[in-house]
Amino acid sequence: MRFSTKPLARIGGAIAVAAVASIALSSCAANEGGATASDSTESASTLSGTLAGIGASSQGSAQEAWIAAFQTENADVTINYSPDGSGAGRKAFIAGGAAFAGSDSALSDEELAGTFGSCAADSSAVNLPVYISPIAVIYNVDGVDNLKLDAAAIAKIFKGDITNWNDPAIAALNEGAKLPDASITRVNRSDDSGTTKNFSDYLFQNVPEIWDAEPEDAFPYAGGEAAKGTSGVADAVANGSNTIGYADASAAAPRDLNVAEIKVGDEFVAYSAEAAAAVVDASPLVEGRADTDLAIKLDRTTTEAGTYPLVLVSYLIACQTYADADQGKLVSAYLTHIASPEGQSEAADKAGSAPISTTLAEKVNAAIKTIK
Repeated sequence: MRFSTKPLARIGGAIAVAAVASIALSSCAANEGGATASDSTESASTLSGTLAGIGASSQGSAQEAWIAAFQTENADVTINYSPDGSGAGRKAFIAGGAAFAGSDSALSDEELAGTFGSCAADSSAVNLPVYISPIAVIYNVDGVDNLKLDAAAIAKIFKGDITNWNDPAIAALNEGAKLPDASITRVNRSDDSGTTKNFSDYLFQNVPEIWDAEPEDAFPYAGGEAAKGTSGVADAVANGSNTIGYADASAAAPRDLNVAEIKVGDEFVAYSAEAAAAVVDASPLVEGRADTDLAIKLDRTTTEAGTYPLVLVSYLIACQTYADADQGKLVSAYLTHIASPEGQSEAADKAGSAPISTTLAEKVNAAIKTIK
């Protein structure tokens, strides 16, 4: 199936300095592709200042769209986002090297129990789900344009238990397909990645007897080809032969990559933004968190028709209260734009993500209003 473009612990100061340097180097890229403050002929905004964000590469395209639109409306604001990965984003935010972080996995209880460099001394941080996207199982296999896989086959491929494309387990799921007698080249993330954690969580929930590694940001098994970031995995799959990988769905279309259908219940389901959003709305919040913390406990074992449980929920992580009140005001304004219908539409148009539901948007906006 071809991708459719239809929207679908505190750490040392050295890391913080490195994080800021990384943003400085990437700020031009983060602001390319859209209007900047100088493109706006008139701005009634009284906001001014600079915000630095670091985090999930899955959010990269959406952040470009959000930044362009927000800077157009706020001529004296500059926002830089460096898509260095979810793990890097959380570490930089904890160290005070970023005003906000993007992460495909929410801050853990252990992380929330620590301190945060940019937050007021008595403040914790909040997880705000603003970006919902399918995780695509992307592939580039000679002579195969329509590939069907279940959780067991995916787990065995990425664990290294299935090593050839014409393996009987794959053939049984793809009756009539001309699968090549060729070795599988599996591509996983080399960096700490929330996309990896979500991908691993899907397999761990569905086939724990095969995928026996607890979900973490680091890919748990050796033997595959490793690439950095969403674009790195997608490029490796696109430029290789008989390859397979996993990535935010927005990475598939620009490279004309095939995307596998996955088995949900008794049916094989093609990913879509709508099917991914349906799983999120049916899942509860993580228990024991503050009312303003909206971390979601995804149920990936659903067999309900029209759902796609291989999904990532990407968060913006911010201080509840900032040490610098002006920075808090800027963060609150930017996050308000992202969570607005306009901001969600910008991400859908640019990245093919699913706009968050009205119910979830109400919770997110209520939480953002408490940021100061």
